[in-house]
Amino acid sequence: MRMVCAAMVCVGLVALTGCVGGGGKEIVFGVVAKSQSNPVFQAARKGAEDAALELSKTYGKKIRIEWRTPNEEDPQKQAEAIEALVNAGARGIAVSCSDGAFLKKSIDLAVDAGVPVVCFDSDSVGSKRFIYHGIDDISCGRRLMAELARVMGEKGTVAVLAGNQNAPNLQKRVQGVREELAKYPKMKLKQVYFHKETPQDAAAKVEEVQTANPDIGGWAFIGGWPLFTDSLLKWKRQYPNVKMVSVDALPAQLPYIREGVVQVLLGQQVYRWGWRSVELLAQKVLGGVTDFPERDISDLVAVTPGNVDEYAKNWETWLPAR
Repeated sequence: MRMVCAAMVCVGLVALTGCVGGGGKEIVFGVVAKSQSNPVFQAARKGAEDAALELSKTYGKKIRIEWRTPNEEDPQKQAEAIEALVNAGARGIAVSCSDGAFLKKSIDLAVDAGVPVVCFDSDSVGSKRFIYHGIDDISCGRRLMAELARVMGEKGTVAVLAGNQNAPNLQKRVQGVREELAKYPKMKLKQVYFHKETPQDAAAKVEEVQTANPDIGGWAFIGGWPLFTDSLLKWKRQYPNVKMVSVDALPAQLPYIREGVVQVLLGQQVYRWGWRSVELLAQKVLGGVTDFPERDISDLVAVTPGNVDEYAKNWETWLPAR
């Protein structure tokens, strides 16, 4: 993989305008999320763009976001995006890794070329990125399972919907679910189900599995994929006794709380993924900060019937209509 020193790249290369090294007119930070189709990354993009505007005032230097996210999850395309950003002179990159092990080489080459990298949402453990921002995934899995155990009365058979089995953040959430489940002697795990991270595929997988396994009394969604469509809103009528808890609390998911299909949503601060990643890059590139912790952990927010309407107001800021 050939990379060019960022300070040598000037006007017009790969659509990054201006010589963005040292004394250029603007600072470009690249953001490489997992997929364009996932609403959590749409919110992260808005956060990154808002941070760029605000921090441009703080540092007296125009900051621009170059969004380089594949339409669907593809670590190879993410690697290509990282290389292109470095070759084009980006001063920093934030990436949510679809496959942290696969992207390690790309991240390390970027850092070796003088471009600092933040991982957000999903880490590349052992890479040269200078910090990770997001939730603690093992703790997330534990909390998800604890919420499901509570609403199931600490008994019954559960299934886990787990998304992309190569994503390290999702692997850790499954680990947390298993660790927490071991605390409940009257509960057992049917299986962990992996699938493509699209709403349609996820919802179809849940319906297929539930139909084939009527003994399943509860679902733990370690990502909110099946709730990004309205396919499962009929669930309450079909399976009135089956409980559901899920990570994420996006606008499309909130009707599931209001309809009583899902009992608890654990909202990640997805808008802040983008904001905080840009803030951390600005601190390092423009602020001269050198001492960063290994991880910058954000909290989960529980959304229930009691606070769903209040929580929904956040999205007016996080993801306004474009």
